Amino acid sequence: MPAAMASNDAPAITDARCFGGAQEASTVITNLAGVPAMIRIPINVSRPPIVLWHGFGPPDSEQALMTALPLDDVPAIKVYLGLPLFGRRAPAGGKTELVRRQTEDVGLLVFKPIVMGAVDELPAVVRELEQRGCMKAGEKIALFGFSAGAAAVLVSLAEHNVPVSAAVALNPSAGLSASIEAYEHATGRPYAWSRESRALAARTDVAGRSANIATGRPPPALLVLQGSADDVMAQDSLRELDDALRLSYAQAHATGRFKNSVVEGLTHQWANQAGQAEVRRQVADWFDRYP
Repeated sequence: MPAAMASNDAPAITDARCFGGAQEASTVITNLAGVPAMIRIPINVSRPPIVLWHGFGPPDSEQALMTALPLDDVPAIKVYLGLPLFGRRAPAGGKTELVRRQTEDVGLLVFKPIVMGAVDELPAVVRELEQRGCMKAGEKIALFGFSAGAAAVLVSLAEHNVPVSAAVALNPSAGLSASIEAYEHATGRPYAWSRESRALAARTDVAGRSANIATGRPPPALLVLQGSADDVMAQDSLRELDDALRLSYAQAHATGRFKNSVVEGLTHQWANQAGQAEVRRQVADWFDRYP
């Protein structure tokens, strides 16, 4: 798979370790604990890695996300992960199979393996980053996610499977219930809830788990970015998420470590759209402020 590189990048390397002190930025195409990844290594590295997840729509791959959000001004290694069932791990049948899964049970056959699969893979990815010398053992990482990838970020924060210093959720799904609502709105088809899918909703609907997110000394610094022109995710669920997180961060005496920001003109599929430059600026500023 070819790497997407900025004009000043060195040629992509396959399966390399993370070494500092290079004369120019480099891109590594690799697997981390079996997860397809593109690692962007800047010339100067002075902060822990940032792990980034794409979404279902553009950008919908690790390569596309790296192109849309290179974060070259942040002195950290950027680790762009492929979501389960995407890219090199797409099921036989590709998009046709994903549509079939969505029609049969979008909650248990799409949301669960992709979003919860990404959450469950993260600890092993971090361990391999430690083994490759990309970070110190036990060091906190930063997280970024878009849409379904943002849901994985928020659930990861609630579950505390890895230590996280800062995170950004862009146009997030607030959990399974929000994703089901978006699916029903887009298709006009009602979703048949089951006992298993309701249990998954309870685990992933992060407004109800905001207190879990806002724990730690200090809690992870969390920026939620919403596009004013996002017509995919229900605004009611995002307002509920915002209210819950504000309250939980206030109760944790960490009000300044949570922010909700609306980007004017930004659509759900934000890459190459109005507001992309503002997304880049706010994400870089957040990770600069909270390494």
